[in-house]
Amino acid sequence: MWIRGPAVRQDVTATAVPPRPAARITRPDGAEPAQHAPSPHRGQPVAWVNAHGGGGASTLARVLGGADLRLRWPEPARGEPGGVLLVARTHAGGMQAAAQALNTLRTGEHPAGVHLIALVLVADAPGRLPRPLGRRVRVLRSAAEVHRVPWIPEWRLGEEVDPLPNALRALAELASSPSFGRTAGPR
Repeated sequence: MWIRGPAVRQDVTATAVPPRPAARITRPDGAEPAQHAPSPHRGQPVAWVNAHGGGGASTLARVLGGADLRLRWPEPARGEPGGVLLVARTHAGGMQAAAQALNTLRTGEHPAGVHLIALVLVADAPGRLPRPLGRRVRVLRSAAEVHRVPWIPEWRLGEEVDPLPNALRALAELASSPSFGRTAGPR
């Protein structure tokens, strides 16, 4: 809608609405609930965290094992694994999201006990990366250990892959390793 002439601003004073008190949660047996319920991801070797929606963490957790935390950092205080495999697609938006997540780790804006094991870049299409995206991968490699997952057409159809491609076998070993002596933090 177009308005002719100067827009007239009216002062509107918002009235504060007091917050409602939180509902008290009780269990059916009347016992008080635990403050922090244990995580269903307790005991998993690693946490798969997407840098952006659709990164591939769910598929990698299903195929290689580990906790699929989708778009959130793990909470080691709740028993979740502190070792993170950060997942992003190889398109421009995915690599930008990966860079932002790496910066979050660098600045310490994550729960205590979280450490990066590696950045996992999942192919967003078959074939080689365009040159500008290849340069972005090199920049990301300067900040973290990077593992590349090739385009796997069977995953697009919801099918399993047997045997796993070599790149995935190396990643499977990293994901199942109880010792994270090879952890890579932002350098």
